[in-house]
Amino acid sequence: MQYISTRDSSKTPNSFSDILLAGLAPDGGLFLPVEYPQLDDSTLTRWRDVLKNEGYAALAAEVLQLFIDDIPAEDLKAITARAYTYPKFDSEEIVPVSHLEGELFLGHLSQGPTAAFKDMAMQLLGELFEYELARRGDSLTIVGATSGDTGSSAEYAMRGRENIRVFMLTPAGRMTEFQQAQMFGLDDPNIFNIALDGTFDDCQDVVKAISADADFKRENRIGAVNSINWARLLAQVVYYVNCWIRTTESNDEKVSFCVPTGNFGDICAGHIARQMGLPIDRLIVATNENDVLDEFFRTGTYRVRSSEDTFVTSSPSMDISRASNFERFIFDALGRDAQRVADLFGTQVKAGGFDLSEDDAFETLSRDFGFVSGKSTHADRVATIRDIHERLGVLIDPHTADGVKVAQEWTAQTETPIICLETALPVKFAETINEAIGRDPEVAERFKDILAAERTVADLPNDAEAVKQFILDHPVEN
Repeated sequence: MQYISTRDSSKTPNSFSDILLAGLAPDGGLFLPVEYPQLDDSTLTRWRDVLKNEGYAALAAEVLQLFIDDIPAEDLKAITARAYTYPKFDSEEIVPVSHLEGELFLGHLSQGPTAAFKDMAMQLLGELFEYELARRGDSLTIVGATSGDTGSSAEYAMRGRENIRVFMLTPAGRMTEFQQAQMFGLDDPNIFNIALDGTFDDCQDVVKAISADADFKRENRIGAVNSINWARLLAQVVYYVNCWIRTTESNDEKVSFCVPTGNFGDICAGHIARQMGLPIDRLIVATNENDVLDEFFRTGTYRVRSSEDTFVTSSPSMDISRASNFERFIFDALGRDAQRVADLFGTQVKAGGFDLSEDDAFETLSRDFGFVSGKSTHADRVATIRDIHERLGVLIDPHTADGVKVAQEWTAQTETPIICLETALPVKFAETINEAIGRDPEVAERFKDILAAERTVADLPNDAEAVKQFILDHPVEN
């Protein structure tokens, strides 16, 4: 399996191991497989048996083998077996699925060590990085951006690993107290937290600027753990397969997924699974007040907001107005026209966005790709959390509430069951939970000491050069 950049008209092939460590393509594009492997009935049947008899880790190895041919199958099995274990994940199923009501289900992605769905990809990424670096005798400097959960998931997955440094940028003052405590409370010598004076989009822009500096990237072995890294999306494809299997009894049954999203990574993995032939009906995009994606799927206009126009909300991990992974989907929607994608995302997005409302591709978004969308507000989140808790005795976090609210709106228009993908546990968003149900969420025993930990974080200006210098000032120690 070879990979190409979304902006490379020459379709230069790259191996999985090379793009694993590279993250962003040299031309600023994102990597995708030359073609998606296609699933047949016998593969789906085998995967059902694997999940039932061998578990999630074995299923993950099966899916990964379709996309990775430069790591031996036995090594992949060992990698996934280390990544997805109990009790590191708080359920032996790793990703259980529960019935909420009617045709609405919850896919529980927050059983990992940081109580966020990002653990599903990060735990695998940590193992893949360590494996490949050992094979090459090399080191890696991870530079990432987080609006809430990516940072802690990455740091918990990479902490203590030899020859890996992590520099994680966060928007100063824009995460919950629990999220900050999870990250800034770590004191591992290979983990560096940076509070940037700006929004998540500013943090993301700095990461991209650093990756775009070819000399700096090469000299400092810069890699990425944000969802621009293809391996993260590949890991996420696995739980779509898992959730489909756990919700259906036969291979001809379809399900729909409703996914709270800001950066388009989580639901992009669903797009990939659907393109492979997994029986998915609709992919429902759920946004908060930062509704750039909902606006696009309704109107065809992708209108990027400035930092000043990006709302600070009670579902902060979705406070994003430039969705990095959206480029991957548009690449497919435009028939993989790399030159056009380079113009849209390399030029027009910088000028404020683009309009595909008159393009033939816009007509195919729902018909051929299954995408529809909806929006939620703070009032919707609070009301949904309260309603689900009072009626069903289930407590959900604000981001998942955005998804449930939008899923409920689409239930009557969708003939298949809808699986809403959970994004985090309520403990990470105590203030909003308290507003909704009148008390703070319970804190599991494994998280009891987090809030009391001493914080370690560097405050830096919104400037890529300042971040580069900080990286240079903190070399690998092991």
